[in-house]
Amino acid sequence: MKTDSETNPLDKLPPLLKKDLDQNLCTCNGVLKMDIINAIVNGAATVAEIQKQTYATSGIGCCTQEVERLIECLCTPETK
Repeated sequence: MKTDSETNPLDKLPPLLKKDLDQNLCTCNGVLKMDIINAIVNGAATVAEIQKQTYATSGIGCCTQEVERLIECLCTPETK
């Protein structure tokens, strides 16, 4: 049986990271935050994998820290 966080990965994110899902996280390459989240949910677990799938972080890299934070939140198993 799936928990709510498995059903909706956004439940794993803190409120700040849930903002602006329909806006570009990577402005250099025009990559939406939701596209990066979807890549993580579909198996991308490193910045390099995100870059390969979405081209995010391959410009000047100003989005790298937020991409790392998304990976950390979405890939780390919840402790109960």
